[in-house]
Amino acid sequence: MNIFRLTGDLSHLAAIIILLLKIWKSRSCAGISGKSQILFAIVFTTRYLDLLTSFISLYNTCMKVIYIGCAYATVYLIYMKFRATYDGNHDSFRVEFLVVPVGGLSVLINHDFSPLEILWTFSIYLESVAILPQLFMISKTGEAETITTHYLFCLGLYRALYLFNWIWRFYFEGFFDLIAVVAGVVQTVLYCDFFYLYVTKVLKGKKLSLPA
Repeated sequence: MNIFRLTGDLSHLAAIIILLLKIWKSRSCAGISGKSQILFAIVFTTRYLDLLTSFISLYNTCMKVIYIGCAYATVYLIYMKFRATYDGNHDSFRVEFLVVPVGGLSVLINHDFSPLEILWTFSIYLESVAILPQLFMISKTGEAETITTHYLFCLGLYRALYLFNWIWRFYFEGFFDLIAVVAGVVQTVLYCDFFYLYVTKVLKGKKLSLPA
């Protein structure tokens, strides 16, 4: 495993932990898009079905189980335990506009027309746009809590590091997955505006706000 994948995984894990701690310590899920979290739960579920069919390494298995468990724990906190604090009025992005096209695309463009491969491809495509309901919610409310921006930054950093991981693997292992790379680039581009605001505002102690 190269350093970019390891740090990418750690950044991804940090994002998930930051979000869970934010919700648990504040006893509130205000400002968090439940729809984005449901999409991420779907992403991990459809991507890691190979847990039932193959074993790669202890690290690989543990990380997959942690991602799935934390994703559903987050959804539970938002829609069950702290439901009273959930801002459903502002979390109004139409997720069917993401899920339906992504589902169709995964059937049409994949590496192998088999159930597990189609579901894996679906998860890759869906992850690239799963953050849109969260970004839409922030733009609608006009601002975001600092801890929420830290979560988004770590999530975007994870994807950016994975781009370097793929470059590393291409040059040193001869590995190249066009589907994963294109989806990763799309996902990173979606974070670019946020990265700029994070560096110019949040890191300087200012409150992040996005145009509605």
